[in-house]
Amino acid sequence: MKTNGVRIYGQRDLRLESFELPPLGKDELLVKIVSDSLCMSSYKAAEQGANHKRVPDDIAQNPTIIGHECCGEIVEVGADWQAKFKAGQRFSIQPAMKGTYDAAGYSFRWMGGDSQYGIIPACYLEQDCILPYSGDAFFSGSLAEPLSCVIGAAHANYHTTQGEYTHKMEIVPGGKMAILAGAGPMGLALIDYILHRKLAAEHKPSLLVVTDIDDARLNRAAQLLSPAEAEKLGVKLVYRNTGNAADPVAQLKALAGGDGYDDVFVFAPVPAVVEQGDAILGHDGCLNFFAGPTDTAFSAKFNFYNVHYNATHIVGTSGGNTNDMREALELAAEGCINPAILVTHIGGIDAVVDATLNLPKIPGGKKLIYNHISMPLTAIDDFAQLGKTNPLFQKLAELCDANAGLWNAEAEAYLLANAPAYTG
Repeated sequence: MKTNGVRIYGQRDLRLESFELPPLGKDELLVKIVSDSLCMSSYKAAEQGANHKRVPDDIAQNPTIIGHECCGEIVEVGADWQAKFKAGQRFSIQPAMKGTYDAAGYSFRWMGGDSQYGIIPACYLEQDCILPYSGDAFFSGSLAEPLSCVIGAAHANYHTTQGEYTHKMEIVPGGKMAILAGAGPMGLALIDYILHRKLAAEHKPSLLVVTDIDDARLNRAAQLLSPAEAEKLGVKLVYRNTGNAADPVAQLKALAGGDGYDDVFVFAPVPAVVEQGDAILGHDGCLNFFAGPTDTAFSAKFNFYNVHYNATHIVGTSGGNTNDMREALELAAEGCINPAILVTHIGGIDAVVDATLNLPKIPGGKKLIYNHISMPLTAIDDFAQLGKTNPLFQKLAELCDANAGLWNAEAEAYLLANAPAYTG
């Protein structure tokens, strides 16, 4: 069958084109890919082309499909997998397989998130990387992969017991936690997860302090995830602008009662923020460097006196595993967390090439693509203005305004039913 998709041919050479999929093998799945959220990893692959470790050397002759944060429906099941999968079943995908750099969105000719249809190869099925999804909105399934990153970060933190050589994984139950530079989309996702995950109340921090240097971002965060709501869940949630503080470290330590924090997450690759996080660690405090720098020589000072005498330590995470994705899909499907917190822009498949190549220059959070429609990449905040002359955007603005300005299942359903189809 024929599909439309975005393929990579070389450095900064992405092309939206029609191409024929091969016949389905007995150990494969034919899928309809409804949504994909654009990832900076795709931008990096586009910049590097065949030099990227996940991208094949021969893409000039055998291009691969980009995109890996996708959600869709199974169309046809090969004979070998009919006991496990059914046509019509919704799915998300764990793109990172074990034991190989090959991954959807980089390495495969017939499978990637920015294509209307694709073929799931046997290697993904054998590694159990196709994950069932029961939610009512495709975008939540697309965002399971980025959500798994914050879930994995919480699980990766660890703490120690003096005289023992074992690590207790996870944030400290009932402890003090801080998220520095945390009012952006991924920081909000972590706050949402910490407050609403299914662990018992005693496994949540007693104090959660979130910092930023932008009052507008902090105010928006407080509207979406309010201190009053957090209090009902047993967490004291405090938002603070450290940009106007004479002594941010003293301010943050005072909020923690002067003892420092058990768990500190750094969401900006800025040396001063890393050093601030180090300075507020308490005994056995764990600093999680979540922000991914582009500078391969990025560094910051760290107090090794405290490492030796105060048992402070550091961990870094750059993604979640398959179990983290399953947790994200389950929480999203049950309405425990709200993946829409991440989304700031919506577009059709014809927006993918320009958006991917210019991703670092586009402000905001996640850029969500719907593969079967034609639509320029559009900020949700611009819907109302565009709606003055376009009924589609007028209705989308109304649906988002009714949901605290966030993308939602009703808006997705309306868009899919009323936006112009992309036919190539």
